[in-house]
Amino acid sequence: MNIGIVGGGIGGLAIATALAQRGAKVVVYEQAEAISEVGAGLQISPNGVCVLRALGLEEPLAKRSLQGQAVSLRRAESDKEVARLDLTQLQQHQRYHFAHRADLIDILLKGARDAGVQIRLLQHVTSIEPGNPATIHFETGASVACDLVIDAGGLHSKLRSVLNGDDAAFFTGQVAWRALIPNAQGRSGDVQVHMAAGCHIVSYPLRDASMLNLVAVQERSLWAEEGWMQRDDPANLCAAFEGAAPAVQDMLEQVDDVHIWGLFRHPVAENWHGAGCALLGDAAHPTLPFLAQGANMALEDAWALCAALQSDAPLTERLARYQASRKSRATKVVKAANANAWKYHLPHGPVRFAAHSVLQLGSRFAPRKMLHQFDWLYSYDITSESAKN
Repeated sequence: MNIGIVGGGIGGLAIATALAQRGAKVVVYEQAEAISEVGAGLQISPNGVCVLRALGLEEPLAKRSLQGQAVSLRRAESDKEVARLDLTQLQQHQRYHFAHRADLIDILLKGARDAGVQIRLLQHVTSIEPGNPATIHFETGASVACDLVIDAGGLHSKLRSVLNGDDAAFFTGQVAWRALIPNAQGRSGDVQVHMAAGCHIVSYPLRDASMLNLVAVQERSLWAEEGWMQRDDPANLCAAFEGAAPAVQDMLEQVDDVHIWGLFRHPVAENWHGAGCALLGDAAHPTLPFLAQGANMALEDAWALCAALQSDAPLTERLARYQASRKSRATKVVKAANANAWKYHLPHGPVRFAAHSVLQLGSRFAPRKMLHQFDWLYSYDITSESAKN
């Protein structure tokens, strides 16, 4: 097949690699002048790692990331640990990695090029027209016809509204900051979530543990922009966590460059495919960051779409099989992420005391049970025969 992929991010490069490895002629159309990423971290959980393993990219990931050891939930005002998930208790074949987004993009880009994928930069797509063949239209006035067009353009998808109409995205009442700081604390393998009334901050080490990735979230009544490329004054981030423990304040005081974005909730798309075209990743199911699954879900989608295309059935049937294999799981993950934020933002009082007490007891007396509550998420292997069925 002659396949065009719009978007050179994680999902776009993953599906490009998978398809090219199986003989398709694949071209990735990326609007940027280079395939690169700004400084940001990712958590690649076992359900995402299994896709990279199947693509032959687990080894470079292991070399350029840190293996997660634990998730520590803590009170922001005291730095006292409330609960701990021991990631070393995952099954032997399961791995949990902390990776710099730019490193993962670089790994996927090399994998794509090694598989024979063509990467075309500075390609500003204006629209995608379903059909047999489907057509990609560019800002220059040029167009290209493909047997299949895959839109992996995320929130800026050109195809989602064509297939579904404009969705009713709404502001969640939360904004998020993202920053990288030096790892002055010498942390090596833990995610820390510092929880406070109306806000929380997630931190974990990256690369050779020389830096920490920070993502902080605060409840706020008004916001206008959805994109996350806006810079903010680090003082605003510090003010959001005024009164936090010295360990939290020390991290925030090291921030000298920070981006902020508003968190919007979108519905999972009703239609993931049309004539000669399909959605992938955030273009189909935008996900809030409260379960660290955005990149992992894009990787799962990539493998599922590739697997669905491996038949002699009409293309429409293959694309329908892809949607059927993914929609319910994507919906479940999105709902779980939507429900997670309030757990971190409980105000002082009896509800918070009760919730934290349950977490403490579970972490102390039933640590394996605490971890196994995520089996539905982490133990899912889209590359296995059972997942295909």
